[in-house]
Amino acid sequence: MPDRVPPARSSPEPADGVVHLPHSALTDYYPDGDRQARERFIRSAFDDTAGDYNRLERILGLGTGSWYRRQALLRAGLAPGMQVLDLGMGTGLVSQEILHVTNEPQRLVGVDPSPGMMAQAHLPGEVRCLVGRAEALPVPDASIDFLVMGYALRHIEDFSVACAEFRRVLKPGGRLLILEITKPAGRIATVLLKLYMRGALPLLARFVSKAEGTPRLWRYYWDTIAACVAPAEVLATLRAAGLHDASRYVELGIFSEYGARG
Repeated sequence: MPDRVPPARSSPEPADGVVHLPHSALTDYYPDGDRQARERFIRSAFDDTAGDYNRLERILGLGTGSWYRRQALLRAGLAPGMQVLDLGMGTGLVSQEILHVTNEPQRLVGVDPSPGMMAQAHLPGEVRCLVGRAEALPVPDASIDFLVMGYALRHIEDFSVACAEFRRVLKPGGRLLILEITKPAGRIATVLLKLYMRGALPLLARFVSKAEGTPRLWRYYWDTIAACVAPAEVLATLRAAGLHDASRYVELGIFSEYGARG
């Protein structure tokens, strides 16, 4: 059901009313204020653990991840004939569902800052996979009908700049979908989700992962969720960038689907 009461904020109010860094500094992983150290940590964390990512993601999603992603894409209006950009494509999990809907790999571009993650994406050769960042998308102006970013908002360096890029590359009326995990509104639900994501998943990762850093990555994953700015601020930043009809839909209290138009 659509979310009507945003969860409590967990980071300082942005000085100019829009979101730049999506969450407060996580000093267990990098020094406060050192954006280069933050970026190095994120890239190495995903590159080094890419081979484990799909296995752990299936566990995180309790087997429903593929179905949910496809339904979210359909809700946002994805259809055959669209030029599609999958931002933060990672190991290609969202891209696979895009192709289930469109069956047009030649119309799909994937962008990610992690070559290690993209190397794990088993997609048709016609899909263009480009190394790039949300703040500087490697595609022309007004060239995209549908832009999706799956679970990468928390890893962006400057969300406001990224939103301006979304508006630049979308065609007039083009659709934007941002998939994200957000804290539940209730305290008990938040505690249970934390126990699962920061406790159970890292523990399980010790037994099923090949990379030494995988348990730490999943602890970090929860910590970014806990520290992330509130949904209302995400919506305000989309609107401030000139994107239209910004809205949020929520499944199961934690799966947020932010939508907007170019």
